[in-house]
Amino acid sequence: MAKASVAPVPRHIAIVMDGNGRWARRRLLPRIAGHRQGVEALRACIRACAERGVQALTVFAFSSENWSRPDEEVRGLMQLMARALVREVPELRENRIRLRFVGERAGLSAKLQQGLAQAGSGTAAGTRLLLNVCFND
Repeated sequence: MAKASVAPVPRHIAIVMDGNGRWARRRLLPRIAGHRQGVEALRACIRACAERGVQALTVFAFSSENWSRPDEEVRGLMQLMARALVREVPELRENRIRLRFVGERAGLSAKLQQGLAQAGSGTAAGTRLLLNVCFND
């Protein structure tokens, strides 16, 4: 019997988080519901990468062009990020996942900037997976 070949695990995976609004529209939901679903999909992806031994995961979460979206949507995205930090950082720290934010922080509220800094320093000892979150680039 022939042995099944196993594909090597990539060292680094990059994902452009796009299509959340279209996902929501197809389901007749508000756009923010699609963004919430995107966060859930990201949680599953992070977990899978950590379990499989991927060294780094980079997600492009919020581009500079996203500032031109309706104010309500931008506010919702910023609130979603703030809530995700509060909810996810303890689990990331527990699972030895280092969180690093890449991009321009100008334009973000002082509170969100502080949350990003605390999340980065609070997970700095993580060695299992490096999670790069790129935004405002």
